[in-house]
Amino acid sequence: MSELRLVIFDVDGTLVDSQRDILAAMAEAFASEGLAMPSRERVLSGVGLSLPETFLRLAGEQGPDSRARMIAVYCTAYADLRQKHGPESSPFYPGARAALEGLAAEPCTLLAVATGKSRRGLDRLIEAHGLEGVFHSRQTADDHPSKPHPAMVHAALDETGVAPRRAVMIGDTQFDVEMARAAGVASIGVAWGYQPAAGLGADRIIHDWAGLRPALDDLTETTR
Repeated sequence: MSELRLVIFDVDGTLVDSQRDILAAMAEAFASEGLAMPSRERVLSGVGLSLPETFLRLAGEQGPDSRARMIAVYCTAYADLRQKHGPESSPFYPGARAALEGLAAEPCTLLAVATGKSRRGLDRLIEAHGLEGVFHSRQTADDHPSKPHPAMVHAALDETGVAPRRAVMIGDTQFDVEMARAAGVASIGVAWGYQPAAGLGADRIIHDWAGLRPALDDLTETTR
């Protein structure tokens, strides 16, 4: 039997498109402190970081108490929107579900998640999309330093027992790529996410889900 390999996915901007509710919740957070919301591009450029890091980037001129209140407003607003919109709060990108199902069916491929979401947020997304049992490891911002710190990837490797040379991180931001590099694993950047693919610096860039398996096979030296 072939050696196990591990495919680690970012979530927002990679598997699902959550920008509508992210932007709406962010608008409420800034309005709660009487502040103008940053541009869409600036907000989305920080998706993937933990919320404290995100608000430090976006509202660093505010004191820690103000940022803490904004985070609380954001979390409440986002949860309300998720409840209102259901699975459509974070719809799959076209082809993402089929890609997950195809990889999950491979006996020597394990799947994991490494996300800036909270554990509660990730669990609810997995439940909403019927993905229970798909991921062998779920790493969130609740349990680790923010990306690009490699702790989430290290934990996923430890939980699955897969060697770094047989693991790949897939994401849409430089934080994902830098995290992968710091953990000693390969990276694949997706071209449909929240940061321009040309600036990611990933080992491979894919422009649709059809390109995923060939890139994975190449990076993990898997033959068929």
